[in-house]
Amino acid sequence: MPQEMIHPGTTELTYRDAVREAIRDAMRRDDRVFLMGEDVGRYGGCYAVSKGLLAEFGPERIRDTPLSESGFTGAGIGAAMAGMRPIVELMTVNFSLLALDQIFNSAVTVRHMSGNQFGVPLVIRMATGAGRQLAAQHSHSLEGWYAHIPGIKVLAPATVEDARGMLWMALQDPDPALIFENVMLYNMTGKLAADAGPVNIDKAAVRRPGRDISLITYGGSLWKTLEAATVLAGENIDAEVIDLRSLRPLDDATIMTSVARTRRAIIVDEGWRSGSLSAEIGMRMVEQVFWELDAPIGRVCSAEVPIPYARHLENAAIPQVPNIVAAAKAVFGRA
Repeated sequence: MPQEMIHPGTTELTYRDAVREAIRDAMRRDDRVFLMGEDVGRYGGCYAVSKGLLAEFGPERIRDTPLSESGFTGAGIGAAMAGMRPIVELMTVNFSLLALDQIFNSAVTVRHMSGNQFGVPLVIRMATGAGRQLAAQHSHSLEGWYAHIPGIKVLAPATVEDARGMLWMALQDPDPALIFENVMLYNMTGKLAADAGPVNIDKAAVRRPGRDISLITYGGSLWKTLEAATVLAGENIDAEVIDLRSLRPLDDATIMTSVARTRRAIIVDEGWRSGSLSAEIGMRMVEQVFWELDAPIGRVCSAEVPIPYARHLENAAIPQVPNIVAAAKAVFGRA
């Protein structure tokens, strides 16, 4: 896609293009980096992220794999232990469950069990989230599950800047990193500095300053939350929006600083409510800033059902702007 010039030194591109540029940049920086996964080569990737990379880097570095997530994820782990820097693409987060043994019992544990003799500098990218009518088998938001596991980084880029900048830093970590790319973001466009480079992957970001309530979210829900904050501003509620960016480790300092100042909080999480990431964040607030709160903590999560195929039901099952607005108003006692 042609990149439209916005002003000198800035381009507009899609989230998809930003991910592609991140992969291209990493491969140019380090010849140990390669991409592997189903249809990443000739087809250009399930979401067209790797389109054109096979022609640029060749089949040794853009590797189409068989339909065996356990097999090629294990191969990526072995390559990382041997000194390479693999990027493994899993089509959707539900397919990562077929590689869960490799991720959980091998990639996560090797550095610990080897006494730091071996690292696994591996990045696993996968599409996550609902909204594309991919029905109950392909509409999961399971990043909260992975955020439960010690020994990995769990990243959720929500902006083109983070989609472009997180990958290289993740590849520098001796432990594996999982990058969750929400399916609803691939077509989103944003502005990116022409000299954009790696970004800090340990810190949350304040995407909208505010004084009355903290809205805490990540990934695809960020943009709905920002829209909700605009609606709330029209009702004299000044909402601060926090983009977590990293789900493991969580940036407690940024979260708690915000909540201690606004004294109210809503967590927006596309995962299911029970045992969710939102529950963990809420409990951390209770442990760290309970005495600063002026109201109960609220949360907006997906309905506890397999995500439906029908568009109106799918929309009803996942967090939307009206749900976020209503939850925030409820914290202030407004029906």
